[in-house]
Amino acid sequence: MSDNPLLRFNKLISKKPEYLFWVLQICFWSFVSLISLISLTLWYVQIDVEHLSHTFWQSVVGIFCSLPLYWVFMRCWNSPIFIRVLISIISVICISFIWTLIRVELYIELTSSDGNWDEFGGWYFSSIFIFFCWTGFFHGIRYYQLLQFEHKMLLSKAAEAKEEQLKRVNAQSVARDAKIKMLRYQLNPHFLCNTLNAINSLIECEAPEKAQLMTVQLSKFLRYSLDNNPDTKIALEFEIIALNLYLEIEKTRFGERLKLDFRISDEAKLALIPSLLIQPIIENSMKHVIAQNEEGGTITLWADVVDEMLVLELSDTGSGTAVDGSKMKGKRSRGVGLRNIDERLKVLYADDYVFSLNIIPSGGLKTIIKLPFETLDEITPASQYQTQ
Repeated sequence: MSDNPLLRFNKLISKKPEYLFWVLQICFWSFVSLISLISLTLWYVQIDVEHLSHTFWQSVVGIFCSLPLYWVFMRCWNSPIFIRVLISIISVICISFIWTLIRVELYIELTSSDGNWDEFGGWYFSSIFIFFCWTGFFHGIRYYQLLQFEHKMLLSKAAEAKEEQLKRVNAQSVARDAKIKMLRYQLNPHFLCNTLNAINSLIECEAPEKAQLMTVQLSKFLRYSLDNNPDTKIALEFEIIALNLYLEIEKTRFGERLKLDFRISDEAKLALIPSLLIQPIIENSMKHVIAQNEEGGTITLWADVVDEMLVLELSDTGSGTAVDGSKMKGKRSRGVGLRNIDERLKVLYADDYVFSLNIIPSGGLKTIIKLPFETLDEITPASQYQTQ
């Protein structure tokens, strides 16, 4: 299918702007001829070949007389406005005078008139008026072209800025996801090292059945870790299911020494949190409380939604010995797991979160985490997180 003629014409004009000048020239002087025909030739009932020829040829001459005006206007375009106006007026007066001379001479030659020089003033006035109209027409088109050019440049710059912004956002997103994955995967070798040491201890204590059971439980927990995307969030109730996989391992080690007190509201169960957020905190309590105390201890988890924030409080009973709270102020003193939590939350929530560690009088650690309350419209069934 061939292109629309108007569309082809627009493409040609956009590629070669000089064509637009000639098109507008022809249109303007054709309009002048039409007005002259209506207001003079027809009005004075001079409908003959001679007068019609004069109307045509005076417009042809006008086209060529306007070319010097175009050249002058383009040359002084960047001059101060006062200079441009002055030059424009002088140029129009001069070109109008020349055009008027040619018009009158053509009229005399074509119509065999005895002479029209006594009416030169009236012809000259109309010539000045016509060329001032041409000047206004030229400047209007010129400013319109400049406005269109600036508009295209603005759209081009805006498109480039938008593309650059998208690239920057994508780069930041990739970097953010990479950091989250790095932090998230850092937990596996850290936890794995501790668990393998516990399995080795069971083997040395000649408890192969417990060691075998812990190995199976470790396999289940690691399978869960591999099956879940580390840069996504998960409902708290499903996180608790994953946490129980880990606690089964620890119960094999500590038996009745490990006591749990979980109090989670129904609303809090639906809240989204980063996967495996709670496990490093409980692991820290296992290492510093349960493992160090012959009587074991209790780990408490409380969760609820307060003022559109999910509040998690985890605490342990401690070893019974007071601990200097200043030791928990530095990030390096918190250990790999706790530092990892703080960094992950900072990447995911910027400054819109709270992560605080406090030593309670019994020597235990109390951890408070506050996150924006987020939920999913459709939550994956909990059975997905059960391992066979």
